[in-house]
Amino acid sequence: MKLTVLGAGCWGLTLAWLLSDNFEEVTVWGRTCDISEDLRINKHTSKPLEVQLQDKVKVTDSLQEAISGAEIILSVIATSGTRDVCENLKKAGIKPEQILVNASKGIELPSLMRMSEVIKDVLPEQKLVILSGPTLAKEVLAGKPTAACAASEDMSAAELVQKKCSVPGRFRLYTNSDVIGVELGGSLKNVIAIASGFAHEMGLGDNCAGTLLTRGMAEIVRVSVKLGANPSTLYGLSGMGDLIATCSSPMSRNYTVGSMLGKGKKIDDILKELGSVAEGVKTSRAICELAKKLNIEVPVSNAIYEAVYTDITPQELLNKLMNRKLKEEERYI
Repeated sequence: MKLTVLGAGCWGLTLAWLLSDNFEEVTVWGRTCDISEDLRINKHTSKPLEVQLQDKVKVTDSLQEAISGAEIILSVIATSGTRDVCENLKKAGIKPEQILVNASKGIELPSLMRMSEVIKDVLPEQKLVILSGPTLAKEVLAGKPTAACAASEDMSAAELVQKKCSVPGRFRLYTNSDVIGVELGGSLKNVIAIASGFAHEMGLGDNCAGTLLTRGMAEIVRVSVKLGANPSTLYGLSGMGDLIATCSSPMSRNYTVGSMLGKGKKIDDILKELGSVAEGVKTSRAICELAKKLNIEVPVSNAIYEAVYTDITPQELLNKLMNRKLKEEERYI
């Protein structure tokens, strides 16, 4: 069986490294500009993390070559590039029976579509699975254990991905039929992770960290349930599990963005210094636009949107959040 990984970034290469022993053939596809000579020749990269792939892994910039004969195609493409890659997959001759597994977490702008909606918009007949959970790449590369969800409306596809992409002792997959909940949990938590890094940098303490996680979770649930998610999904791996991991770890790019915002740095300089995608930046705009459309309050997400896109100071932001009108705490389960 052949596995193809689309995207030669940090998480894409980590997945190719992790799953190599599970497949007879493994191919990594990336844009020509994303494939270094070291990666092409030596199957090695040191940026942003050091990854050494097995010799059997093929690295190519030909999409047609990459997907030919692949039973499972893992898409680890930035949200902003997913639609274009899907259009190119159609031209390259992707077959409906090939299982496309999306492992990117975000919402398309300006459409406000989830990644499964974007993919189905371009490839309506494609077998599709969503992979999401607490999966910090550096820990996965260190062999530390974690678990994630393989979510799909087609449970046979989800079960095949679960079977072929689980790694004993290191990577455990659970199936889930709630695609909406799994996608939104994985996407919206990135905004709260920025808030967590922001609060940590300001030295606001553990009480504030706990408050941010719970109030941020309330926002994620409010928006997701309104869009059709099962609330219990949001308290699973792709919601609460992913939220705890990314809000607690400097290894999270979104947490790092928040920390740098807390130092007073501007977002353009932060992203240039980071050198990789932090989906929570654009997702902060997406959740605010969704919330406005749905007439839902998302004060933590609004605060992060302001931190990213305006000149508000960290202290002004904190005052704005803490001095809101008092209200009852909502319940979902």
